[in-house]
Amino acid sequence: MITYSREEILSASEVARSFSSVLKELMQHTKNRFAVSKNNKIEAVVLSIDEYERLQEAYDLVEHMEIYKKVKSRESSKTISMDDVAKKYGIDLDAI
Repeated sequence: MITYSREEILSASEVARSFSSVLKELMQHTKNRFAVSKNNKIEAVVLSIDEYERLQEAYDLVEHMEIYKKVKSRESSKTISMDDVAKKYGIDLDAI
């Protein structure tokens, strides 16, 4: 669970009232993020575009690493061609 400092948590109504100053703080990098709460529950996080893009790049990198791991783990596994499977089970590929 991520923790937020008191200065990073704003109510939804506070964000609506002072959105331009919230945006200014993010753009000037005086704050990295704001957690938006509604009924004392954090419902959203507002980030600068730079921070969002950095997180998206990190997410994409992790996703690519997971795909790479799956491909590498399958390289050593035994494979059977579709023709061999069709022949084994009596399937006419031309009829499909």
